[in-house]
Amino acid sequence: MNNKIWTVILAGALATLSLAQTGSTKSGIDPSDVDKTCKPCEDFWRFASGAWLDKNPIPAQYSSWGQFQVLREANTERLRTILEASAAAKNPDVATRRLGDFYAACMDTKSIDAAGTAPIRADMQRMDAIRDRAGVKRALMSLEQEGGLASLTLVDWTDLDNAEDTIAGLYPTGLSLPERDYYFSEEDRMKKIRAEFLKHVAKQFELYGDKPAAAAAEAQTILDFETEFARARLTNVERRDPYNRFHKMKLAELTKLAPDYDWAAVVKQLGIDPALSIDVLEPKAVEAFEKQLTGAPVETWKTWLRWRILNDRAQYLAKPFYDEWFRFNRTVLSGVTEQQPRWKICTNQVDERLGEDLGHKFVDKHFPAEAKRRMEGLVDNLRAALREQINAADWLQQETRANALKKLNAFDAKIGYPTKWRDYSRVKTSRRGYLANVESAAVEDRRFSLAKIGKKVDHTEWGMTPPTVNAYYSSDRNEIVFPAGILQPPFFFMDADEAVSYGAIGAVIGHEMGHGFDDQGSKFDDQGNLKNWWTDQDRTKFDTKAACIVNQFDSIDVGDGLRHKGKLVTGEALGDLGGLTIAYKAYKKSLNGKEAPVLDGYTGDQRFFLSFARVWATQNRDEDKRLRLNTDPHPLGKFRANATLANMPEFAAAFSCKRGDAMVRPPEQQCRLW
Repeated sequence: MNNKIWTVILAGALATLSLAQTGSTKSGIDPSDVDKTCKPCEDFWRFASGAWLDKNPIPAQYSSWGQFQVLREANTERLRTILEASAAAKNPDVATRRLGDFYAACMDTKSIDAAGTAPIRADMQRMDAIRDRAGVKRALMSLEQEGGLASLTLVDWTDLDNAEDTIAGLYPTGLSLPERDYYFSEEDRMKKIRAEFLKHVAKQFELYGDKPAAAAAEAQTILDFETEFARARLTNVERRDPYNRFHKMKLAELTKLAPDYDWAAVVKQLGIDPALSIDVLEPKAVEAFEKQLTGAPVETWKTWLRWRILNDRAQYLAKPFYDEWFRFNRTVLSGVTEQQPRWKICTNQVDERLGEDLGHKFVDKHFPAEAKRRMEGLVDNLRAALREQINAADWLQQETRANALKKLNAFDAKIGYPTKWRDYSRVKTSRRGYLANVESAAVEDRRFSLAKIGKKVDHTEWGMTPPTVNAYYSSDRNEIVFPAGILQPPFFFMDADEAVSYGAIGAVIGHEMGHGFDDQGSKFDDQGNLKNWWTDQDRTKFDTKAACIVNQFDSIDVGDGLRHKGKLVTGEALGDLGGLTIAYKAYKKSLNGKEAPVLDGYTGDQRFFLSFARVWATQNRDEDKRLRLNTDPHPLGKFRANATLANMPEFAAAFSCKRGDAMVRPPEQQCRLW
């Protein structure tokens, strides 16, 4: 995908649903998962899945665990079967050989360990050879061309004035910690992370061969250097406003921001037409880059450039490097204490690097045509329900309503897999060069990205691989996308009770549609242009409705005195609420006026809300919880369920909840978009 302006349903938790059989109808509800000691009107998330959660604690290999991970595990097993068969194939076709070589090289830990630092030595020596600022600039240009490892990276980007055109986007990278606030927060937890980061950097340099005293000094140099760059970066909340990230410039204007860098040479080297516009996402970051380019000592730059290479490659090197990469990135940041088995690591790497090669085989085996037809029907039903909601929204003026309907009608729904598969023929693989395989795939991905600049947007492209258990909405393409990975039993059923279908996958469909009208998506028109299509009066009303969500999540204590950042999670929370609202409406329409049967002791409405809540049956380690609250625009699973349902009178009616119950917000405080 050329752009980063797309919003996913997940940040770590979708769901699988257990099925109980009642006669010929699958209820979709396993009564043994329900915690009947918990009242549904007090904590519905716990009521719906408490027994399941108790039986499924977080495994040592994971930072969180829920029914989404169960589904992902099942898909990973399927991919493993494909990859092991590819590696063992006699006279394989080109794609099969490529998959088999990549997987086999990753699994060959003996050769990886024996290689030691050899795979990165030439790159590290190039950085060691830098003697002056001209050398720093040459190194930055080379890293930009080879893998986007410079402080600022040029990528393909949609022109938000004309979303059919692809321009260049200058994206600030260059930070090792998860986001800018990790460099500045005075919370004890953040201070400890920075202290661990210093140990981590020093350890990796020591493993490479630097003396301990020198490695410790290098670590401090890197933290200080990145802290200065982070100072100019946007916060996560500021980045949510697309207008804060859209600053279209010509090459001459960019050069004025950082005149000591030869931008003309950079775009020429990358094959970009110098006459094209560039979206400079964060101009202050470019100014900070210029300040460091001219002011930071050459030795500081050398140290940081060596770290960029070492940090980027560490997880593909010998075991000591991987172990230290894992210790900081997974244990310190997320609380994971045990590494995954090698086959899972390698399967995920192939999916990341050769995703459509692997996805093509996955779809052939695990996604029947009938599943796609079933999803198309559900999408049509949800679209019709949202159309009714927009038409019935009495707070909209006719001009805004017409534009909203135009946008809804233009949604491009992609289901299962791409209609055109990506060509990986330029990726060179062998069975005895794991990092070389990774680098070849990365270089090809870079070439693939840069080749789009100056061309029309290719609407056949996907931003996720087919086996991915996730979904997304793209604002600049006005598309909703549902990979085959999420459309698998036991999450997506071909023959389950309608309540389960609409409460689970229906809510996902509605969520992605809802992103077209959340605090970000609502700023894009039906063609994907960043354009205000609201009347001033209606926009003010919308902002008031969004503020209700902000206030709700700001006020929730998630434990240990921690809270969500309401302005960070607004879009996802609006997607959840709007998505469930239209999924419920579509479910009721699907009954054609009939009353749903009682199955396993639950009415149709109750099963609908139970299936939704189980989507978010997930638990997080404390470290992971804190990481998500700081960086993730998605609320934690428990609150995606409870906070959403507390706004819905339909839920309260289904379980006879009353005002004053924890699961019922006072009517005057309930949030609702349509």
